[in-house]
Amino acid sequence: LQNTDSAAAYDQIAELMQPYGLTPLFRWDDDRQAIYLVRGVPQTVKTARPVVNLIFFILTLISVIYTGGMLGMTEQPPAEPLAFIWAILKSGWPFAVSMLAILAAHEFGHYFAARMHNVHVTLPYFLPMPWPLSPFGTLGAFINMKELPRNRRHLLDIAIAGPLAGLGVAIPVLFIGLSLSHLNPLPTAPGADPLTGNMMEGNSILYLLIKYLRFGQLLPAPATYGDLSPALYWLRYFLTARPLPYGGLDVTVHSVAWAGWAGLLVTAMNLIPAGQLDGGHLLYVLFGKKTSRRVLPVILVLLAGLGFFWNGWWLWAVLIFFLVGRSYAEPLDQITTLNTGRKWLAGVGLLVFILVFTPVPLY
Repeated sequence: LQNTDSAAAYDQIAELMQPYGLTPLFRWDDDRQAIYLVRGVPQTVKTARPVVNLIFFILTLISVIYTGGMLGMTEQPPAEPLAFIWAILKSGWPFAVSMLAILAAHEFGHYFAARMHNVHVTLPYFLPMPWPLSPFGTLGAFINMKELPRNRRHLLDIAIAGPLAGLGVAIPVLFIGLSLSHLNPLPTAPGADPLTGNMMEGNSILYLLIKYLRFGQLLPAPATYGDLSPALYWLRYFLTARPLPYGGLDVTVHSVAWAGWAGLLVTAMNLIPAGQLDGGHLLYVLFGKKTSRRVLPVILVLLAGLGFFWNGWWLWAVLIFFLVGRSYAEPLDQITTLNTGRKWLAGVGLLVFILVFTPVPLY
């Protein structure tokens, strides 16, 4: 088989074998191409009733409205129940709309790319987690892929569509949110941020650049670099997220900007190059299973190291090791490789990961 026709050949053989209840698998056996036939054929999965998805979405909507309301409220919440509900709705809806738009764009990016390639997937499941358990009102969202993609091209399209779609919404949301935000002096000692209570948001390269475009300076802007050069100051800041020495200026983010920043964080976490994560799919289609397995220990060690600066990375390392990091969505046809355009697209996905990754997300 030649790369130019192996994808079409797979479709033809799969169609011929279907009446016999057989599914072809295209594989490399050492340096030879091999076709295996296994019993069973992918069955058309009935579309599940979306009642569960709807219930989870409604719960998540309530959760993010409440969270946005608590984060965006500038006065003491009213004691009277109806007045409290109205105050939450009034201050919470901008964050809720922004946050859910980003998550929906990400998941439906996956969904429509999968359906384009006739891969059955579920509708998105949104996961509620209200303030103060989560500063975002949600644990995110996910879809379930009910069958394996036919080849690496399909897997790439499905994997990259989510992060790019989500980022395409998160960046405008972040610009809008920062236009509603203001610069304020940082405390001269460790303290609470007025928006998030006990947390301030960390910086990724992209977030730093967007703030620079909005405010014309790198933020947080220190009152002094102390005895460090600017380069060493920013290197230390990226690794610790502590604007030392304290003082100077930073942006107090509007709740819409908080949602946009969360969108960058969601994109980064999904693009971690491990296992079943979007970034793991990109690594797999570019370099194969052996390389992906070799990279996994490196990813786990890096996350464990970063956990000393933000302990949430320890949880991510555990989740990746036990749940999503050691298995791969292996296509039925592993002979067909990526064309040049898709190789560049996968490279763009890994570049996006570098730009949006935040070493210390919250502190």
